[in-house]
Amino acid sequence: MKIAIASDHGGFRLKKQIAAYLQKNGYSYQDFGALSDEAVDYPDFALPAAQAVADGEYALGILCCGTGVGVSIVANKVPGIRAANCSDPFSARMSREHNDANVLTLGERVLGCGLALEVLAAFLQGRYLGGRHACRVEKIKEIEAKFLGQGEADR
Repeated sequence: MKIAIASDHGGFRLKKQIAAYLQKNGYSYQDFGALSDEAVDYPDFALPAAQAVADGEYALGILCCGTGVGVSIVANKVPGIRAANCSDPFSARMSREHNDANVLTLGERVLGCGLALEVLAAFLQGRYLGGRHACRVEKIKEIEAKFLGQGEADR
C-alpha cells in the first residue's frame, strides 16, 4: 500500500515520526513536504498529497499540521477525498470502516507522538465495511458532485 504524507511546519516533527513508523512497518510512502519546521502555508503541501490520493497514485494520505484541522479542510476540497481529523484510535478506525476515509489528518500540537501513532495504526488497520454504510458514502459523493456541477457521466 502506497501512502502520501505531508505537513506544514506545525506538523513537521510528527510527520517525521509517522515516516519512521511507516518505514518500520513495511509501508511505502512519499513525503510531499514540508522539508523543515520553518513556517510555510499548509495548503501548499496538503493539496498535492490529497490530489495524489484522489488520482489513485496513493491508496491513503496522512497529513499533519498544528491541529490537523487546516490540512483536513484543504484535503476535503479535493474531489474524491474523504479526510478525517482524528484524535483517538476508535474514531480513526470508524472513519475507515464506516466513512471510507482515505486521508487521516493529525495535529502535532493536539496529540502526543504515542497517541498519534496509535491513531495512525487504527486508521491503517481499518477496512471499509460497505454494506449499510455504502449508501451513506454514495450520498457524500452525490453531494460532492452537486456542488462541483458534475453529473454522473462526468465522474
